[in-house]
Amino acid sequence: MDTLAGMLEGPRARGAFLMRVTMRPPFSVRVEDHAPLAVCAVVAGESRVRYDEGGPEPVRLTAGDLAIMRGPDPYTVADAPDTPPQVRILPGQECCTLTGEPLKEAMSLGVRSWGNAEDGGTTMLIGAYENPSELGRRLLGALPPLIVLRAGDWDSPLVPLLMAEITRDEPGQSAVLDRLLDLVLISALRQWFARPGGQAPGWYEAQSDPVVGRALRLLHNNPSQPWTVASLATATGVSRAALARRFTDLVGEPPMAYLTGWRLDLAADLLREPDATVGAVARKVGYGTGFALSTAFKRVRGVSPQEHRAAAAA
Repeated sequence: MDTLAGMLEGPRARGAFLMRVTMRPPFSVRVEDHAPLAVCAVVAGESRVRYDEGGPEPVRLTAGDLAIMRGPDPYTVADAPDTPPQVRILPGQECCTLTGEPLKEAMSLGVRSWGNAEDGGTTMLIGAYENPSELGRRLLGALPPLIVLRAGDWDSPLVPLLMAEITRDEPGQSAVLDRLLDLVLISALRQWFARPGGQAPGWYEAQSDPVVGRALRLLHNNPSQPWTVASLATATGVSRAALARRFTDLVGEPPMAYLTGWRLDLAADLLREPDATVGAVARKVGYGTGFALSTAFKRVRGVSPQEHRAAAAA
């Protein structure tokens, strides 16, 4: 897999929250769901995204625009800059009034549809990746709190397709919607990283390098292999010194340090699986024993795999 695909293993949708939202002004929804990543595509009308003081500047979104919000900071989606919040969205996508009365049923408009008016002038598609994953940590760390792509900056048929599918209630529909949401996110991130004057992270730009890009793909595809700088250099057709220098210059850290981080991120994600053992996870990510994985995990992350698993479950 390429580097972006590997990073997207983290926020890849698995039963993601998806909703068609139809609103009539005035409206103002404060989102406090702590989701690590959310996508908002405006299909019709307009809305504003604003953060609390100290956050990104408010932005106006119109039809065709798309915003990506990196959690967990709260934000408000409203019709106007000064419309006070009327609805709160809490973890688990629970919606209520400011005083706590539930609104889920009152604002339901059918299958995956929600809002204050079926014929409201503003329609948005909202997708939230609610489950944090360690594999997405490096990707999420490269994103600002708010990304906005204007309708004229990208031309994608994916949002209309998602709009057509989101209210259908067919067998396997959740899997269809998960994949469509992933495609929307990947398409948007590729466009954002590649924009003129953009500052893409080193691991993203390194994909196009014939040597480092191949090295990254080898590490991502085969984390259990007993890689050394020498074996990775042989596989990429350059000397050890050339690989180490080029990799560090482009990615920002030496190849073995990158591999350690990737292995431990992968292990942290696998440890969330209820039936996974430390020993089995260790073998999958390139550590010979559970003890070796535990030692590395504790050294780098400050907690043992068991403590990490308990915290994730909590």
